[in-house]
Amino acid sequence: MTVMKKSVSIACVLFTAGIGLAQEVNYSIAKQQARRDSAQNDAEQQRIAREANGPGGASAAPGAAAASAAPVDPALQATLSNVAGLKSDFAAVISSTGDKPDPAQKDSLLNNLSQAAQGAKKASANSVKKLADDLLTAVAGNKKLAVAQQTKLAREVHALFNSAHLSAAQQQSLFTDVQKILTDGGATLDDAVNVVTDLKAVADETK
Repeated sequence: MTVMKKSVSIACVLFTAGIGLAQEVNYSIAKQQARRDSAQNDAEQQRIAREANGPGGASAAPGAAAASAAPVDPALQATLSNVAGLKSDFAAVISSTGDKPDPAQKDSLLNNLSQAAQGAKKASANSVKKLADDLLTAVAGNKKLAVAQQTKLAREVHALFNSAHLSAAQQQSLFTDVQKILTDGGATLDDAVNVVTDLKAVADETK
Protein backbone atom coordinates (compact mmCIF):
# COMPACT_ATOMS: atom_id res chain seq x y z
CA MET A 1 0.00 0.00 0.00
CA THR A 2 1.48 3.38 -0.97
CA VAL A 3 1.88 6.32 1.42
CA MET A 4 -0.75 8.24 -0.52
CA LYS A 5 -3.28 5.41 -0.13
CA LYS A 6 -2.50 5.27 3.56
CA SER A 7 -3.09 9.03 3.72
CA VAL A 8 -6.54 8.49 2.21
CA SER A 9 -7.39 5.94 4.88
CA ILE A 10 -6.02 8.04 7.70
CA ALA A 11 -7.81 11.20 6.58
CA CYS A 12 -11.09 9.33 6.36
CA VAL A 13 -10.66 7.70 9.78
CA LEU A 14 -9.50 10.82 11.61
CA PHE A 15 -11.65 13.49 10.05
CA THR A 16 -14.88 12.17 8.53
CA ALA A 17 -17.64 14.33 9.90
CA GLY A 18 -20.16 12.75 12.24
CA ILE A 19 -17.95 10.02 13.64
CA GLY A 20 -18.06 11.73 17.03
CA LEU A 21 -16.72 9.89 20.04
CA ALA A 22 -15.35 6.97 18.04
CA GLN A 23 -13.25 9.43 16.05
CA GLU A 24 -11.78 10.93 19.20
CA VAL A 25 -10.96 7.51 20.63
CA ASN A 26 -9.34 6.24 17.44
CA TYR A 27 -7.24 9.38 17.08
CA SER A 28 -6.13 9.21 20.73
CA ILE A 29 -5.17 5.54 20.43
CA ALA A 30 -3.19 6.18 17.25
CA LYS A 31 -1.36 9.10 18.82
CA GLN A 32 -0.53 7.16 21.98
CA GLN A 33 0.67 4.18 19.95
CA ALA A 34 2.96 6.39 17.88
CA ARG A 35 4.43 7.87 21.04
CA ARG A 36 4.92 4.44 22.63
CA ASP A 37 6.60 3.10 19.53
CA SER A 38 8.96 6.08 19.36
CA ALA A 39 9.82 5.85 23.06
CA GLN A 40 10.45 2.10 22.84
CA ASN A 41 12.71 2.55 19.85
CA ASP A 42 14.72 5.31 21.56
CA ALA A 43 15.12 3.27 24.74
CA GLU A 44 16.28 0.20 22.83
CA GLN A 45 18.80 2.17 20.81
CA GLN A 46 20.22 3.70 24.00
CA ARG A 47 20.49 0.27 25.63
CA ILE A 48 22.37 -1.17 22.68
CA ALA A 49 24.73 1.80 22.59
CA ARG A 50 25.50 1.41 26.31
CA GLU A 51 26.19 -2.30 25.92
CA ALA A 52 28.37 -1.75 22.86
CA ASN A 53 30.51 0.78 24.70
CA GLY A 54 30.74 -1.08 28.01
CA PRO A 55 31.41 -4.55 29.40
CA GLY A 56 29.54 -7.25 27.53
CA GLY A 57 28.87 -4.97 24.59
CA ALA A 58 29.85 -7.66 22.10
CA SER A 59 27.12 -9.94 23.39
CA ALA A 60 24.30 -7.66 22.29
CA ALA A 61 22.09 -9.54 19.86
CA PRO A 62 22.20 -8.11 16.31
CA GLY A 63 18.88 -6.69 15.20
CA ALA A 64 17.48 -6.42 18.73
CA ALA A 65 16.21 -2.89 18.16
CA ALA A 66 14.46 -3.81 14.92
CA ALA A 67 12.83 -6.81 16.56
CA SER A 68 11.48 -4.87 19.54
CA ALA A 69 10.26 -1.71 17.84
CA ALA A 70 7.14 -1.88 15.67
CA PRO A 71 7.29 0.18 12.46
CA VAL A 72 5.41 3.49 12.55
CA ASP A 73 3.24 4.45 9.58
CA PRO A 74 4.90 7.57 8.06
CA ALA A 75 1.58 8.95 6.81
CA LEU A 76 0.07 8.67 10.28
CA GLN A 77 3.14 10.31 11.78
CA ALA A 78 2.88 13.18 9.29
CA THR A 79 -0.80 13.68 10.11
CA LEU A 80 -0.25 13.65 13.86
CA SER A 81 2.73 15.98 13.59
CA ASN A 82 0.86 18.49 11.42
CA VAL A 83 -2.23 18.53 13.64
CA ALA A 84 -0.04 18.98 16.73
CA GLY A 85 1.81 21.83 15.03
CA LEU A 86 -1.38 23.65 14.07
CA LYS A 87 -2.82 23.20 17.56
CA SER A 88 0.39 24.60 19.06
CA ASP A 89 0.15 27.60 16.72
CA PHE A 90 -3.43 28.31 17.81
CA ALA A 91 -2.49 28.01 21.48
CA ALA A 92 0.42 30.43 21.07
CA VAL A 93 -1.71 33.03 19.30
CA ILE A 94 -4.51 32.73 21.83
CA SER A 95 -2.16 33.26 24.77
CA SER A 96 -0.32 36.16 23.11
CA THR A 97 -0.54 39.40 25.08
CA GLY A 98 0.28 41.76 22.21
CA ASP A 99 -2.16 43.63 20.00
CA LYS A 100 -1.31 41.32 17.12
CA PRO A 101 0.47 37.98 16.72
CA ASP A 102 4.25 37.91 16.74
CA PRO A 103 5.80 37.52 13.26
CA ALA A 104 7.33 34.23 14.40
CA GLN A 105 3.85 32.93 15.24
CA LYS A 106 2.61 33.81 11.76
CA ASP A 107 5.64 32.14 10.17
CA SER A 108 5.01 28.97 12.17
CA LEU A 109 1.34 28.88 11.18
CA LEU A 110 2.20 29.48 7.52
CA ASN A 111 4.72 26.66 7.64
CA ASN A 112 2.29 24.17 9.20
CA LEU A 113 -0.53 25.13 6.83
CA SER A 114 1.84 24.71 3.87
CA GLN A 115 2.68 21.19 5.04
CA ALA A 116 -0.91 20.12 5.76
CA ALA A 117 -1.69 18.69 2.32
CA GLN A 118 -0.36 15.13 1.99
CA GLY A 119 -1.65 14.37 -1.49
CA ALA A 120 -0.30 15.41 -4.88
CA LYS A 121 -2.49 18.52 -5.02
CA LYS A 122 -1.45 21.48 -2.89
CA ALA A 123 -3.19 24.75 -2.07
CA SER A 124 -1.71 27.85 -3.69
CA ALA A 125 0.63 30.07 -1.71
CA ASN A 126 -1.89 32.93 -1.90
CA SER A 127 -4.68 30.77 -0.49
CA VAL A 128 -2.48 29.54 2.36
CA LYS A 129 -1.35 33.08 3.21
CA LYS A 130 -4.90 34.44 3.24
CA LEU A 131 -6.09 31.59 5.44
CA ALA A 132 -3.20 32.16 7.85
CA ASP A 133 -4.02 35.87 8.10
CA ASP A 134 -7.72 35.24 8.70
CA LEU A 135 -7.07 32.44 11.20
CA LEU A 136 -4.77 34.72 13.17
CA THR A 137 -7.47 37.41 13.25
CA ALA A 138 -10.18 34.95 14.30
CA VAL A 139 -8.14 33.19 16.99
CA ALA A 140 -5.92 35.91 18.48
CA GLY A 141 -6.66 36.54 22.14
CA ASN A 142 -9.82 34.42 22.18
CA LYS A 143 -9.17 32.54 25.40
CA LYS A 144 -12.69 31.07 25.28
CA LEU A 145 -11.35 28.72 22.62
CA ALA A 146 -10.60 25.75 24.88
CA VAL A 147 -7.77 23.28 24.34
CA ALA A 148 -10.14 20.58 23.09
CA GLN A 149 -11.59 22.98 20.54
CA GLN A 150 -8.12 24.10 19.45
CA THR A 151 -7.26 20.47 18.74
CA LYS A 152 -10.52 19.88 16.89
CA LEU A 153 -9.98 23.00 14.79
CA ALA A 154 -6.47 21.82 13.91
CA ARG A 155 -7.79 18.41 12.81
CA GLU A 156 -10.51 19.89 10.66
CA VAL A 157 -8.21 22.41 9.00
CA HIS A 158 -5.80 19.57 8.22
CA ALA A 159 -8.65 17.47 6.81
CA LEU A 160 -9.78 20.24 4.47
CA PHE A 161 -6.25 20.51 3.09
CA ASN A 162 -6.76 16.88 2.03
CA SER A 163 -10.24 17.36 0.63
CA ALA A 164 -9.81 14.84 -2.19
CA HIS A 165 -10.57 12.20 0.43
CA LEU A 166 -13.82 13.85 1.59
CA SER A 167 -17.28 13.88 0.07
CA ALA A 168 -19.08 17.17 -0.55
CA ALA A 169 -21.33 16.49 2.44
CA GLN A 170 -18.35 15.81 4.69
CA GLN A 171 -16.66 19.02 3.56
CA GLN A 172 -19.80 21.05 4.24
CA SER A 173 -20.08 19.53 7.70
CA LEU A 174 -16.49 20.53 8.45
CA PHE A 175 -17.05 24.09 7.17
CA THR A 176 -20.07 24.42 9.46
CA ASP A 177 -18.18 23.02 12.42
CA VAL A 178 -15.14 25.29 11.90
CA GLN A 179 -17.42 28.33 11.88
CA LYS A 180 -19.13 27.19 15.08
CA ILE A 181 -15.83 26.46 16.85
CA LEU A 182 -14.55 29.95 16.04
CA THR A 183 -17.71 31.85 16.99
CA ASP A 184 -18.14 29.83 20.19
CA GLY A 185 -14.49 30.63 20.95
CA GLY A 186 -15.06 34.37 20.72
CA ALA A 187 -14.47 35.23 17.08
CA THR A 188 -16.89 37.53 15.31
CA LEU A 189 -19.19 35.97 12.74
CA ASP A 190 -17.47 37.94 9.98
CA ASP A 191 -14.03 36.66 11.01
CA ALA A 192 -15.29 33.08 11.21
CA VAL A 193 -16.95 33.36 7.78
CA ASN A 194 -13.68 34.68 6.31
CA VAL A 195 -11.84 31.59 7.58
CA VAL A 196 -14.49 29.27 6.16
CA THR A 197 -14.35 31.06 2.80
CA ASP A 198 -10.58 30.59 2.74
CA LEU A 199 -10.94 26.90 3.62
CA LYS A 200 -13.42 26.46 0.77
CA ALA A 201 -10.81 27.85 -1.62
CA VAL A 202 -8.23 25.43 -0.20
CA ALA A 203 -10.65 22.52 -0.53
CA ASP A 204 -11.34 23.39 -4.16
CA GLU A 205 -7.62 23.52 -4.93
CA THR A 206 -6.86 20.18 -3.27
CA LYS A 207 -9.75 18.10 -4.67
